[in-house]
Amino acid sequence: MKKTLIIAEAGVNHNGDISNALKLIDVAVEAGVDYIKFQTFKAEKLVSKKAKKAEYQIQNMGGEEDSQYAMLKKLELSLQDHETLITYCTNKGIKFFSTAFDLDSLQYLKSIGLELVKIPSGEITNLPYLRNAAKLFSKIILSTGMSTMDEISSAVDIFRAEGISDITILHCNTEYPTPMADVNLRAMLAIKEELGTKIGYSDHTLGIEVPIAAVALGASVIEKHFTLDKTMPGPDHAASLEPFELINMVTAIRNIEKAMTGDGIKKPSPSEQKNIAIARKSIVAATSISKGDVLSEKNLAVKRPGNGISPMRWDEIIGKIAIRNFDEDDLIEV
Repeated sequence: MKKTLIIAEAGVNHNGDISNALKLIDVAVEAGVDYIKFQTFKAEKLVSKKAKKAEYQIQNMGGEEDSQYAMLKKLELSLQDHETLITYCTNKGIKFFSTAFDLDSLQYLKSIGLELVKIPSGEITNLPYLRNAAKLFSKIILSTGMSTMDEISSAVDIFRAEGISDITILHCNTEYPTPMADVNLRAMLAIKEELGTKIGYSDHTLGIEVPIAAVALGASVIEKHFTLDKTMPGPDHAASLEPFELINMVTAIRNIEKAMTGDGIKKPSPSEQKNIAIARKSIVAATSISKGDVLSEKNLAVKRPGNGISPMRWDEIIGKIAIRNFDEDDLIEV
């Protein structure tokens, strides 16, 4: 099994504060993820000033800001902030990643040398955006929250028309947090079967169970929001992992990868070979047996250890003549 690409989604959980963003990088490094992902946008190019916040944003932020624009304006990272974060990531040995939410941001991410782009669920029906992404980047990860299979297929057709073959589709549900009953994890497998792309999962459930299950089902990419503290103000904190949870998720995924290796042939593993004799049983003397006695169900028993005659040979042993004296619990020999 290939190593799962784990993307720790910092997103806007820095709350517009660069010091928080740097702390998030430290958390991601400690957890051992492959990428830390932020969000690159200009609020005025992403959303109109009249757009209302989502229900989950209102719930998570109380009565703050009536519009998405007012909320997002406070969460922007400047170009200087990006440079600071990229340098810090380089020094810490973790890969910087970001999602662009507008055409200028796509161009910026290309200008800093990124070859891989993550397309958020909300842009899957944005034809100009999809075309620009396909022209700029050679590798694409596409989230599919709120999408139908036809919408996903249309986006993939755009990428393939530009000659892009390295496409990973992330099954996703865009509700924060996602109810377990709405996860529909098998849809990830349906995407792979129908479109023939690599698959992954972008998770917004509470906890870490579903990403682990996704890896067991074949996800090659896992994306998960994380935060410094779930109680911080902001739209995404409540549905994010805290640092210890992120560590636990990464550890569990790496363990699942190990558990999924092997040739698929059922046989004793090297680690359990030593336990065969201890856990299995042999045919033993149930009572004292004298040489020449007939071996029968009355004087034989089956007990541990398993380094004698296997009980599977019971019918063969019954009726044989004892070749020597046996004390109770002696392994039978014939």
